[in-house]
Amino acid sequence: MLVIENNSQKKKTFKDYRRIMHEYSKVKVLYWKGEGFNYPEINQYGIDHATGEYLLFLNNDTEMIGSDCIKEMLSYCMREDVGAVGARMYYEDGTLQHGGVIIGLGGVAGHAFLGIDGDSPGYFARAQVIHDLSAVTAACMMMKKRVYEEVGGFDSKFAVAFNDVDLCLKIRKAGYLIVYDPYAELIHYESKSRGYEDTEEKIERFHGEVNLFQTRWKDFLKKGDPYYSPNLTLDHNDFGLNHLAKVERR
Repeated sequence: MLVIENNSQKKKTFKDYRRIMHEYSKVKVLYWKGEGFNYPEINQYGIDHATGEYLLFLNNDTEMIGSDCIKEMLSYCMREDVGAVGARMYYEDGTLQHGGVIIGLGGVAGHAFLGIDGDSPGYFARAQVIHDLSAVTAACMMMKKRVYEEVGGFDSKFAVAFNDVDLCLKIRKAGYLIVYDPYAELIHYESKSRGYEDTEEKIERFHGEVNLFQTRWKDFLKKGDPYYSPNLTLDHNDFGLNHLAKVERR
């Protein structure tokens, strides 16, 4: 296990690193020296030191529920036709934070079933069944290292937002499947360490990443997510009807 240290300041953090490495010989802490926050660059630094066949991207603001989460994801990631596997993630209050990603939601991409009750099956039970999607969040995402290298990995131009969605679409373009596995469950204390997009600089960077994504994947956005019905809304995360959809008469 590789922990990529990114400009932490609290003494307790480094004390915990020493304790964990003493208790677990397979844990190694790597110190990334870059300035600011660039999710692709931080992860690439870890990948350059990784020796395993599989990569598990895991944010530091997550907590696994149960001991078989990694085993569960690996069972699908091992398939030759699968490029990446994502997990089911909850907010601290038990509502759903991530049930997969829908391309085009909100004009770019958004999490499916965001905010519904954690026990709710969602639209046609999609929140609770294993199925293919166009993308999943890299807050917890497993993939083969060779697939990551084959598609060119994360793009550092997406410093914070949409880097995982961009990567997943490159994986799909290469012919692999993206699997959502609801039996791999985690709590996601979202943005607890990095914070929110609440400054002028962060907002400007976010808009730049939105424009880049919309330009790069213009044709995909125009055609629509193949795993999402055009009869459903792109304005909300609830799989409600798109009242503007044209009805084709036969």
